[in-house]
Amino acid sequence: MVTVSDTEVTWLTQEAYDRLKAELDEMIENRPVIAAEINARREEGDLRENGGYHAAREEQGKQEARIRQLQELLRVAKVGEAPTVAGVAAPGMVLTVRYEGDDETEEFLLATREEGAHGSLEVYSPSSPLGKALNGAKDGETREYELPSGSTMKVTLIKAVPYAG
Repeated sequence: MVTVSDTEVTWLTQEAYDRLKAELDEMIENRPVIAAEINARREEGDLRENGGYHAAREEQGKQEARIRQLQELLRVAKVGEAPTVAGVAAPGMVLTVRYEGDDETEEFLLATREEGAHGSLEVYSPSSPLGKALNGAKDGETREYELPSGSTMKVTLIKAVPYAG
């Protein structure tokens, strides 16, 4: 039996991949330090009243969760350069959109939070309702997506251009 994973591929530049890989490596190297901290706190006595012990355990839990998140992200990441063809919304593109009933436009990067974390642009995930609606749209095309309230919103793609970092 063949199982197909519905995990979405995440597009990353080589620079972002390297940065995340370095963060992951550093966190894995830091595991013994956290374990030693927990052991040192455990030696302090009664665990029910040992705030340092519980804080160290909580920190270990956060570290392990981030390690798992990074391992999964890097496992499914597609490393490459940003798309170079303007005019079609895709991950790695800067989108300028106008929402129905609004005169102003909004500009954002369609990418993962990790990819756009160091820029000044707002970042919207390709797996968000807005990201899914716009993915593949051509300049001038209007799409509709569902809001958290259950109502729908129309959005028009004004332009899509490759992200220049």
